[in-house]
Amino acid sequence: MSEIKTVGIVGAGLMGTGIAEVCALAGLRTILIRATGGDPAAAVARVEKSLDTRVAKGKLDAAAAEAALAQLSATTDLAAAAECDLVIESIVEDLATKRALFASLAPHLRSHAILASNTSTLKISDLAEGSHDQRTIGLHFFSPVPAMNLVEVAHLPTTDPDALAAAEAFVATLGKTAVPVLDSTGFIVNRLLVPMLTGAIAAYEQGLAPAEHVDTAMRLGCGHPLGPLALADLIGLDVVYAMSKLLYKEFGDDRFRPPALLRRLVQNGHVGKKAGLGLYDYAVKPPRANTAALVVDEASAAA
Repeated sequence: MSEIKTVGIVGAGLMGTGIAEVCALAGLRTILIRATGGDPAAAVARVEKSLDTRVAKGKLDAAAAEAALAQLSATTDLAAAAECDLVIESIVEDLATKRALFASLAPHLRSHAILASNTSTLKISDLAEGSHDQRTIGLHFFSPVPAMNLVEVAHLPTTDPDALAAAEAFVATLGKTAVPVLDSTGFIVNRLLVPMLTGAIAAYEQGLAPAEHVDTAMRLGCGHPLGPLALADLIGLDVVYAMSKLLYKEFGDDRFRPPALLRRLVQNGHVGKKAGLGLYDYAVKPPRANTAALVVDEASAAA
């Protein structure tokens, strides 16, 4: 089985730096590659800030944080992928953009290297084109990466068994649980999660119950740590909307159809907790339902 000693992560956003953090903490040489240019030191600073926060909360030993940072470097040069046993793409969730990146990475990859995508909804078969097909997989991490233990490992019927075994061993090295899944739009979690999120948003929009009541019912009735409306805000309504549209296009099932309320919020830039406003208003403590979002004017209705 191929041994993964050096990992490259292309994309230095929230997910990319989170993946880099757990790889470095696991003692793996980790190279962060900024896909959009800019100062690569800023990506390392984000990881350092996250580690410092965990140390301050007593969740991580200071020596472990220091050792992790020693394993981490950052660059804007895709050629750094030539040093890696595993390269994980974690850029914008857009098929054309990801395919262009894969094409740019291909000339730099060593024959034994595994190429992985952190996509949450796109098919790996749509990304795996070219000479590296049999060693291209999905490694779907969940946010926040340091705290979430699941990694969906998506594979094709033609995936090299060595690549799949190496990927599962890599996930175990990170202290996480790998769940292999045959390649499909949305894999397991999002295929089951998105209908719950869109159903909750539609129920709220239709006046079934106030937002807080919808969330309380699901927390207490189903044992969920977070209600579906609060969870949608945490994920990002723009992300939920994109997943919903993609799954609806793929399966044609009304369970995946984006509710009008979701579409309006995203169009207005009210995409959830990261924007301070979504289904809830985070400008107040504790957050309260954004009931203004339910008011539909004629222009919005026609959009």
